[in-house]
Amino acid sequence: MRTRTAFPALPAALSHPAALSLLAALGLLLLAPATALAHGDTVKVVVTGQREGRVTADVTWENDGDAVDEAVAATVNAVSADGAPRSLGPWRLIRDPLAPPSGWTTAEALPPGAWKVSVDVGFPALGHGELEFGVPVVDPAPATGGTAAVPPVAAPAASVSAPAPAPATAAAAPAPAASEPEQDSATTSGPALWWTTAGVAVTALTGAAAGVLLRRRRARRMR
Repeated sequence: MRTRTAFPALPAALSHPAALSLLAALGLLLLAPATALAHGDTVKVVVTGQREGRVTADVTWENDGDAVDEAVAATVNAVSADGAPRSLGPWRLIRDPLAPPSGWTTAEALPPGAWKVSVDVGFPALGHGELEFGVPVVDPAPATGGTAAVPPVAAPAASVSAPAPAPATAAAAPAPAASEPEQDSATTSGPALWWTTAGVAVTALTGAAAGVLLRRRRARRMR
């Protein structure tokens, strides 16, 4: 006959999320690699300042100054140093891609003002650092860049005036049209002159014929 061993259930207090997080942190401390013990049991935290409002810090081993290769569990808190009752955090540290291997930063950014920042590291070893610094107000300088682009717009004005000689050819074009009325007057005056000459000739012939007839009638009467 087989017997089953029943494990006791966890107390209700240990099933709380906060208690589970504490147990997980203790487990990480117990499972820390042996190389961490060679570096020492404390880390040096130096808050270097800020970049675009994001807190920057260096985390190294206290004994040899080597960068911490393991994941760092740290909290960042900021308290206003200019008299205003403001506080931000806790934030966590993340690797700074723009810094050496010992560089860490925050994903959140501090607003402009004077701040006293403290960083507390709990894993892989204990460490603390703090610094007071100011976050300047960023002036939107690109807003003035629009006026610098105005001078190039005036350059095309000179190129537009270049085709000015074109109206000279356009003014010369109507010149042949002025000579056309002369041709029309020449062609129209030819028929008028011909009809006038023909009329004079007909009148002269008619007068001559009438004179001959009158002479013949007179000659007949005298006989």
